Amino acid sequence: MTDTYLITGGAGFLGINLVRYLLERGHKVVSLDIADFDYPERSQITEIKGDIRDRAKVDEAMQGVDIVIHTAAALPLYSEQDIMTTDLDGTRNVIDSAYTNGAKRFIHVSSTAVYGIPDHHPLREDDKLDGVGPYGKAKIMAEEVCLEYRKKGMCVPIIRPKSFIGPERLGVFALLYDWAKDGHGFPMIGSGNNRYQLLDVEDLCDAIYLCATLDADKANDTFNIGAKEYTTMKEDYQAVLDEAGFGKKISGFPATPMIWTLRVLEALNMSPLYKWVYETASKDSFVSIEKAERVLGYQPKYSNKDALVRNYKWYIDNLEKFEHSSGVSHRVPWKQGILGLAKRFF
Repeated sequence: MTDTYLITGGAGFLGINLVRYLLERGHKVVSLDIADFDYPERSQITEIKGDIRDRAKVDEAMQGVDIVIHTAAALPLYSEQDIMTTDLDGTRNVIDSAYTNGAKRFIHVSSTAVYGIPDHHPLREDDKLDGVGPYGKAKIMAEEVCLEYRKKGMCVPIIRPKSFIGPERLGVFALLYDWAKDGHGFPMIGSGNNRYQLLDVEDLCDAIYLCATLDADKANDTFNIGAKEYTTMKEDYQAVLDEAGFGKKISGFPATPMIWTLRVLEALNMSPLYKWVYETASKDSFVSIEKAERVLGYQPKYSNKDALVRNYKWYIDNLEKFEHSSGVSHRVPWKQGILGLAKRFF
């Protein structure tokens, strides 16, 4: 007998990849999202359009559900009110509905943003949590809600993924891909010699499915998830320019003046980059995945370079679908603003 899965945020970047992953394995899928589910798989799932802050809509989506994968969240560039009400209050709505309606398992997709700006690497699951800004703080509080329901006897795996990319991912990465396809180099904040671990969305789906299917005594825990193989940011991102084939290079620039410039541009609404992106881009950022490997049997297939190039190839193959769209989600390119003018110099 196959399980029925509810995916909150099912129309998002991670959501659609999870939908496809679960359908391939014969599961029934329900998507709950405030956005339309406008994919070819629409006829194969049950779509509930609604906000996770609306308890009645959440309860409607929860009927007959065995396993919940909670991916819906307001991103760091949303307002503080939207972040807190969605990422915290919405999470409480969904997990309480799952508990009340008898779902067997609730898998919470958190973020490594819960570690804040760390003073050491690699980061491990038992390291201090220190949320920076509303997003980081809301993610920590949402995890605390999940722990309340663990204490009530519910199986609540918590996953902390690194920044993940793959098919359907655009957002900030569309800047790199757009410049690469047009034969331009790409600037990097700082030297680019820092190590910044990424994650392919297929590897993330694998990890989530392990948490959904393994015995509860293994899965009912908190796990960092990321790529196993990664080098420096400069070397990893260079793989995209090499794939584009124009002989262009990643160029590093002193971090402090670039960060101050981006702060001003952000304040003037002339840049799509928000603080969490540009303030951490020049720093090391990687987590230990040893616990997930040991306990879950997690085996990531893609390196940073593999994931970036795979995402770039998808971008090129699907460009006509989104080249005239923009917004603030990971599913559409972000408006480049004044950064589009800078492109001509690289």
